[in-house]
Amino acid sequence: MDLPDKEKENIQKLAVGQALETIRNRIDQFGVSEPDIRRQGERRILIQLPGIKETQRAKDLIGKTALLEFKLLDETHAVEDALKGSMVPGAEILYQTQTDPKTQRTLKTPYLVKKRSLLTGAYLTEARVEIDSQYNEPHVSLSFDKKGARIFERITEENVKKRLAIVLDQNVYSAPVIQEKISGGQARITGNFTLEEARDLAIILRAGALPAPVEIIEERTVGPSLGTDSIRKGLLSGVIGGILVVLFMAVYYKVSGVIANLALIVNIFLIAAGLAGFQATLTLPGIAGIILTIGMAVDANVLIFERIREELRLGKTARASMESGFDRASLTILDSNVTTLIAALVLFQFGTGPVKGFAVTLSLGICSSMFTALILTRTIFDYLLINRKMKRMSI
Repeated sequence: MDLPDKEKENIQKLAVGQALETIRNRIDQFGVSEPDIRRQGERRILIQLPGIKETQRAKDLIGKTALLEFKLLDETHAVEDALKGSMVPGAEILYQTQTDPKTQRTLKTPYLVKKRSLLTGAYLTEARVEIDSQYNEPHVSLSFDKKGARIFERITEENVKKRLAIVLDQNVYSAPVIQEKISGGQARITGNFTLEEARDLAIILRAGALPAPVEIIEERTVGPSLGTDSIRKGLLSGVIGGILVVLFMAVYYKVSGVIANLALIVNIFLIAAGLAGFQATLTLPGIAGIILTIGMAVDANVLIFERIREELRLGKTARASMESGFDRASLTILDSNVTTLIAALVLFQFGTGPVKGFAVTLSLGICSSMFTALILTRTIFDYLLINRKMKRMSI
């Protein structure tokens, strides 16, 4: 049987597309800030992981096929005979690799396993790390969907007192004896795991198996010095833009402009605190998002101040003009910021890598600018007009 060339090309495209999504899911759960994962050519995937320190762990996470299978052991024939060359039809030798925690020696235990898979990881719905209450060791708990649970129940019912091997990428993780029928679609993978290894295994299983093995063709480690110049120029442009905005507000709106500048500085500190809280990496798209929110914060103050000026021209007192200006401008500011926030959330949901970083800083900036413009600035004006009894507004 031979497939047409067009059908082969279509299968290859689907395999690369599925591999791209699977790798992206794994890296997203691994917790890398702003990864760049894209297709390159017909059969290659380019992956850039900024700020990653454990490169070998990342490569293991990306490169594992993660084909999970449940297979019965062939207990009617001796594994020693198979090792000597007397292989049984329909069976194969797979190994369980374990590391002695005391001597750090690697032990490989051979198993004679039937080739036929009774159940695969395609039916998995959840894989999570749990700690064994008896031995205080981590293991990975598995949950199957309804169909997988029925298959697993039938397997355990028909093979009581037989050994079932849990195989991942042709490596045996454990081969427990089935003591009784297991209902509910729950299983566990045990082994001499560290907590980190158990977490990585759970991530791989949750993200799903790769449609084909992945080969790392080229690997480069780029030092931070190459991006320093770009970051420096981005920060410089932000500082220059900020200074120009501060000067404009102070000259055009006088004391009120100084109050707006104070709120702007608080706004920047709030964004920085938010980024630190999310442990986000400051990149060029992130800097662009911060600069954009600075402009939006000033825009909100301009709307408020122009409203206040209109009220003052009508002959109202400073306090009445301030209250009326804030009340009339607040709805407009909320409308414009909420629509921008919706756009930022869409970018975060459907964007990847740098686009997500831009969306995060933009969202933080919108929230902080609304707080500083509508609450902080008004609080300062209330203090000056009510507590300090200021009769005139410098605006």
